[in-house]
Amino acid sequence: MQKDDKMKVLVTGGAGYIGSHVVRQLGEAGHDIVVIDNLSTGHEWAITYGRLEKGDLADVDFIDRVFSKENFEAVLHFAANIVVPESVSNPLKYYGNNTRNTLNLLTMIQKHKIPYLVFSSTAAVYGMPDVKEIAEDTPLNPINPYGASKMMSERMIQDLAFATGLNYTILRYFNVAGADLKSRIGQATPEATHLIKVACECVQGIRSGMKVFGTDYATRDGTCIRDYIHVDDLASAHIAALDHMKKGGGSNIFNCGYGRGFTVKEVIETVKRLSGKDFPVEETVRRDGDPDALTARNERIRTTLGWTPQYDNLDTIVKSALDWEAEWQRRKSV
Repeated sequence: MQKDDKMKVLVTGGAGYIGSHVVRQLGEAGHDIVVIDNLSTGHEWAITYGRLEKGDLADVDFIDRVFSKENFEAVLHFAANIVVPESVSNPLKYYGNNTRNTLNLLTMIQKHKIPYLVFSSTAAVYGMPDVKEIAEDTPLNPINPYGASKMMSERMIQDLAFATGLNYTILRYFNVAGADLKSRIGQATPEATHLIKVACECVQGIRSGMKVFGTDYATRDGTCIRDYIHVDDLASAHIAALDHMKKGGGSNIFNCGYGRGFTVKEVIETVKRLSGKDFPVEETVRRDGDPDALTARNERIRTTLGWTPQYDNLDTIVKSALDWEAEWQRRKSV
């Protein structure tokens, strides 16, 4: 990296699962990093580069103080609540933390004239589109408050960019899974709901079993299909997005997925096969807000950013998650 390419970067939610993997890659690329995190679900040990400013995006004065004493050139915004069923039962929590707090952050971005923003969004903004693969121009129609809260944030970002010339990249994640292949960091979220994480906890005996929510979907085995992307491939998309904007590439929206999906049953069987362990799986009713299938069209990110996934393999994703879960349980027992 050239000296001129080094940026002073703010990462909100950088102590969390995805944010910490991005922080590691940013640090390895030579960027100067400050993390804002309230540590409600993240961990300070997961911040492998830069330094932490502990605080909450609901506190505008706190954010302003951080911006005022730093000379940020870019902001990467991860801090959010992400559990779909919880968003259905407690929608105001999601509109507060995800939408209002994004507004607070954007207010500071405008005030301090930050030129670049990378925003962590989600395929949940699409809802249940009647297409096999979802493209970035697929109409947005979220079916749960989580997706709606992110859609509102996207609109605010785009409107601010139109008014001020802010350069943004919105990354719409599909199902993020796996961990750093060296097991330095990984998903350590309390009471996690992600399928692969839950299955790995079953392997470790942390859970006595797990549930499959719905077996009557219009899919090949009746369970939901999702496009699983390795967290390090997702992290590399953020680095590519920053580099692209820095070089004058302008604003854009990209799907982050591999373009193919696996059913819930297929994922569970992969976890059992690679671990060599069986565990109880209970089939139960659907959860509110879960669409049948979500898979990404990813031609735009590949073509525009030159993004090339390195870990597009379900066995690789699951193996890294299993290795991390074993390491995480070891750390907690020491």
